[in-house]
Amino acid sequence: MKRPGKKVATDRNFVVALSRGLDVLRAFHPNDGLLGNQEIAARTNLPRPTVSRLTYTLTKLGYLTPVPRFEKYQLAPSAMALGYAALANLGVRHLSEPFREEVMRETGGAVAVGGRDRTSMIYFGQSRNGLTLGVQLDVGSRIPIATTAMGRAYIWALPDDERAALLRELREHYGSRWSRMRDGIERSGEMIARHGFALSVGEWQDDVHAAGVALKLNDGTGPYAFNCGAPAFRFTEERLRNDIGPRLVAMVRNIEAALGGAAPQQKKQEAKKIKSGGKARVVEGIE
Repeated sequence: MKRPGKKVATDRNFVVALSRGLDVLRAFHPNDGLLGNQEIAARTNLPRPTVSRLTYTLTKLGYLTPVPRFEKYQLAPSAMALGYAALANLGVRHLSEPFREEVMRETGGAVAVGGRDRTSMIYFGQSRNGLTLGVQLDVGSRIPIATTAMGRAYIWALPDDERAALLRELREHYGSRWSRMRDGIERSGEMIARHGFALSVGEWQDDVHAAGVALKLNDGTGPYAFNCGAPAFRFTEERLRNDIGPRLVAMVRNIEAALGGAAPQQKKQEAKKIKSGGKARVVEGIE
């Protein structure tokens, strides 16, 4: 987890102490259980004395529960309440559920919806069944933006300036690994322009294949993105291209219509725009 950049650190309106406290809460991942100050310091890149003061304060405020026997902490109900409140306000999560369930039943894949969390996508809705063994992600799980179908679909749904800023952040985050990831993002832009969906074929995890489609709304929220994934032996690349991807596009367009999202004609215009200038924008300023 990165500290605030130089530009943010010099912003007089930015409260660094609050940022660090939230970073401590963000250090807890699904299925983590207990974390100690040393583990939190490693995940947040904050000095351990600073972490000790922050965990003490968060305990006093009711966001962390200390477990003295192990000298560790767990998230308290007050912290979890924030997450549940956020989920309750995401109408797309509830409205998309029957659509996700239908595609899950038809394809045997796990279908999820997520939004951006720094350099990751975080799941806030997930539909899966016994056929999707090997895709053990749930609400709150994070997956990388750069190498997943969901993340790549999200990238190409952003306005030009926001996409460029995110790509610069990804380049800084991944360093020497960025060149290969950038190539995958470029290919995804071209595929979205032609077919409306992105693919990740073993690029995130060797044994997981998925298609991804972005959801853009007219209310200023999002964008969000959906994926449909399964073990590689179940979702071959051919099936992703000819069945799963088109099916996911149709699902997302139906959700957009139900939510009052962008009209199909607007989507066609956006696809043309990506096709004409997408690849140039990916590499602009991030070679």
